[in-house]
Amino acid sequence: MELYVRVYYILSGIAVFICGACLGSFINAAAMRTVAGKRWWGLERSACDSCGEILSVRDLVPIISYIALRGRCRVCGARIYPRHIAAEVVSGLLCAALFARWGASAAFCMSLIVLCFSLFNSLTDIESGFIYDAWALALGVAGLAVRFAGGWPAVLDGVLGAALGFGVISLIIIVSRGGMGWGDAILMCGIGGAVGWRYCAFSLYAGFVAGGIVVLPLMIAKRLKRKDAIPLGPFLAAGSAIILFAGNGLVFRFRELLGAYPGWPWGG
Repeated sequence: MELYVRVYYILSGIAVFICGACLGSFINAAAMRTVAGKRWWGLERSACDSCGEILSVRDLVPIISYIALRGRCRVCGARIYPRHIAAEVVSGLLCAALFARWGASAAFCMSLIVLCFSLFNSLTDIESGFIYDAWALALGVAGLAVRFAGGWPAVLDGVLGAALGFGVISLIIIVSRGGMGWGDAILMCGIGGAVGWRYCAFSLYAGFVAGGIVVLPLMIAKRLKRKDAIPLGPFLAAGSAIILFAGNGLVFRFRELLGAYPGWPWGG
């Protein structure tokens, strides 16, 4: 019986990884087309970034196609941007890890919502320096919609999380006189609405720490200057991803301050 359970979880993890890689491929394509002002829905077909040749099914298998083609277009031989396979691998690994953490549960569904929208907004922020308000708000709307399954306390937790995320970043924007963009505030509003106020508080902290770990060495090495524009969205998304794994432990560690339970759907 124990062997059966192990095999089940291994096969489930592989299946989730494959689905996650496909999801990452779609999100990356949607982000690129959104930045380019193109449609990503309907009859729009995937094409080579260099020559514009319509790609066939064998060119679109996540991860495998990139490896088989050795990172180059089958038609023109141009180099395929590594961001394609990077998005697929990262999404696949995170989906599998979240499944291992939460199993088939409401917490896993909420984690997927946060992952999908955060990945999309991170990719657009990296490429263009913009976080699209509609997509950031969609994260919060989707998260709050799922929270209705946990009852009104869960919905209130999401509303408080949205207010906390938006309020903290807005305060920084006002104090720094535009040191951050309002898109970051709206993104954090969406994240807070999905994860709740306790997870949101730690997501903010983790996001700022992640940003400091990356940015400070670059500034010391003089590859970045204080006035250079730095996309904050990916760091906020990274903070939320970290908390999806470590949030419960942190909430219980600070239970006297935050309350004894993380709240629905994370437990308690």
